Amino acid sequence: MIQGFYRLLIELTNGRWTSGILRRFARSRASRFVVPSFAKIYHLNQEEMEKGLSEYPTLHDLFVRTLKKEARRIDKSHDVVVSPVDAVIEDVGPIKESSDIIVKGKTYSIQEMLGERELLAKYLNGTYMILYLSPSHYHRIHSPVDGIVTKQWTLGGKSYPVNKLGLKYGVRTLAKNYRVITEVKTEFGHVAVVKVGAMFVNSIETTHKGSELVKGGELAYFSFGSTVVLLFERNIFQIDSTLNTPKEIKVGERLGILRK
Repeated sequence: MIQGFYRLLIELTNGRWTSGILRRFARSRASRFVVPSFAKIYHLNQEEMEKGLSEYPTLHDLFVRTLKKEARRIDKSHDVVVSPVDAVIEDVGPIKESSDIIVKGKTYSIQEMLGERELLAKYLNGTYMILYLSPSHYHRIHSPVDGIVTKQWTLGGKSYPVNKLGLKYGVRTLAKNYRVITEVKTEFGHVAVVKVGAMFVNSIETTHKGSELVKGGELAYFSFGSTVVLLFERNIFQIDSTLNTPKEIKVGERLGILRK
């Protein structure tokens, strides 16, 4: 019963018109009046922001804020994979031979998530990691590795919530939501960075230029809380032994190592 109600609520509130209304408000000058209360409710760390709170003319500008250069330290060790976002690590696990992953007791298809059958084989028996961004998090996405972009593509339409309730009661949220996928070739193998849109606001803006990625360099930003899924080719990734889930993590902090 709860599941049915939740799905109905999502369908009623996640249409083009409701998304458009929220997007227009967040980008309007009128939204500046809620910037202080938003920062207070979500306990934003104003000390690390590049600008003072009064300098954000809209709620959208606050969502996509940049940080002071010294606010995040990137682990530059050659073989280290770093977090691409400030987030909560919600889940880590193996990608089955069937292409399935199990998240919060639900089964998702990596094949459906990628939408590219010819790319799938290399990720079977690999590793996935799910990083959830709440509205309180810094919304810019950075490269977790050094490498070359081999392909980038967009899939999906509507977006369902990707928080704990969304993963539990939603319908294939990680594989069905609007998403922008960047596949990166490293000297160790391939890594896919799947940027998944959240409820109401699908906006994922790509900011990197060219094909070369430097670890810690900016890739894109979300206009609201959302999720990043990392997919690692089989036999190339070893998670850091100190990581447990759920765990808060920041951009540039160590997730694990790549190996040949």
